[in-house]
Amino acid sequence: MSSPRVLVIDDEPGITLLCERLLTKAGYAVHAQTDPRLALKILGTEHFELMLVDIRMPEISGFDVIQQAREIQGEMAILAMTGFGTVETAIQALRRGVDGLILKPFERNELIQAVEQALSDSQQKQDAARVQALRPLFSVTETLLSETRPESLLELILDVVSTQLRSANVGFYQVTEKDQKTTLLAGRGKTLADGSVNRAGNAVERAAAFGEPIWGGADDVLLKNELAQLQLTSLMCVPTSLINISSVIIVARDLGEAPFREAELEMFLILARQATIAMENARLYEELRAYVRRVEESQQALVQSEKLAAAGRLTASIAHEINNPLQSVRNCFHLATREDVPAEMRKKYMDMTQQELERLMTTVQRMLDFYRPSAEFKPVQVLDLLEHVLNLLGQQLRERNIRVTSAWPARLPSIKAISNQIEQVFINLILNAFDAMPEGGELWISIAQKRKMLEITFQDTGKGVPLDVQANIFEPFVSTKGTSGLGLSVSYDIVTAHGGRLDLLADRVPGACFRVMLPISQSRENTE
Repeated sequence: MSSPRVLVIDDEPGITLLCERLLTKAGYAVHAQTDPRLALKILGTEHFELMLVDIRMPEISGFDVIQQAREIQGEMAILAMTGFGTVETAIQALRRGVDGLILKPFERNELIQAVEQALSDSQQKQDAARVQALRPLFSVTETLLSETRPESLLELILDVVSTQLRSANVGFYQVTEKDQKTTLLAGRGKTLADGSVNRAGNAVERAAAFGEPIWGGADDVLLKNELAQLQLTSLMCVPTSLINISSVIIVARDLGEAPFREAELEMFLILARQATIAMENARLYEELRAYVRRVEESQQALVQSEKLAAAGRLTASIAHEINNPLQSVRNCFHLATREDVPAEMRKKYMDMTQQELERLMTTVQRMLDFYRPSAEFKPVQVLDLLEHVLNLLGQQLRERNIRVTSAWPARLPSIKAISNQIEQVFINLILNAFDAMPEGGELWISIAQKRKMLEITFQDTGKGVPLDVQANIFEPFVSTKGTSGLGLSVSYDIVTAHGGRLDLLADRVPGACFRVMLPISQSRENTE
């Protein structure tokens, strides 16, 4: 560890030599000066932990030296010397922010103790200031990380940096790795132009090129020229880099404002790092949101595709339901218009025509009700929905020699549901059984009341669900039939949205058995 550096300033050569000799012997690295103006210039280029200065000097007051030294190196400890120890002098020294006061003449031990105490007091003040500065940074970090939209986050970063560092000039630059360009994403007040990463470019470009902060306290001719051109008194550029993002944040103060101190640079380094982390966090969230949107769009398209596929499989039954009454209407109407048919028979044929037309209208209305989008929960009878679905699919089942056996009580309580969605579940389960029995078979459908739920089971005599598929049978794209594998997934989501459950009862044989549990509607009709 290097020795603490001490700058001694006194117009009396004897005092400077004495202090230099005593402090050097105590292990300090000492630079002694009798010219206070030259000492201030040295402070601008070299770093010191402590300045030991005489209060009364003929060319410039020791208090003026202390004030200027604070502006150059704000974190440096200051020990004042005086041969006129009055209360007024002590009060004035404290007001100027000195860390200790020693009276001349002094002995070796007095000097060493005063220097050690001043360094200790200064360190304590710096630690307290850092803690005080870090406290708001915790809430600032939380605020930055809670914003996940890049556009809003950029404005928030500018607000935070501008407020914490008391500056109206702030800019956030992105550095692209591919073409090595700096691009201003957001800025306020005076900012530097975009350009290429360049060690001889402007402050932003140089900070990106060197990967190190550039600030107003450095001995940088280029920076001094930039400050003069932009009419700024001080400027800080901090580059930060993560895996997927590199940036440079700049903050500057106008002429007449106090220059940035080293403590503010430390705060800026923390803010810049947190800002870049927040930007990366927001970018990841934006990618996640875009991915979720794509997944949702894909799922909606696939669900719609599954519905269209189910509609296609219903075509044969629907055509049969419509074709039969149409043929009856045609025949009856033909007979009713023949003159050789007795009047009472013509009336009978016309009545039959009307009945078939009403049957046709009822079938079409049921189809419209099924396909019409609905999102309203209403009390409905499960048995009515199931009978409607069996009527739609009846012809298909009969053509494949699938016998439907049903069992349910004469009276069932209603459920609160979106009717066409529950019908979609029943259609999917019946069509699954249809596909599972290509050579025909039997489908058992039963309904029973289990406490506050209705249990509807569908069991076929097919091959059943393989053991390796059973655990994932309700996940999207899982199928044993070479189809889309969305029917059961869609049905599961619908039943769950209704507050119920859809299960595969693996212990029921032969074939596969699916159970739908739906909550009973708590209506007055059901409770009476």
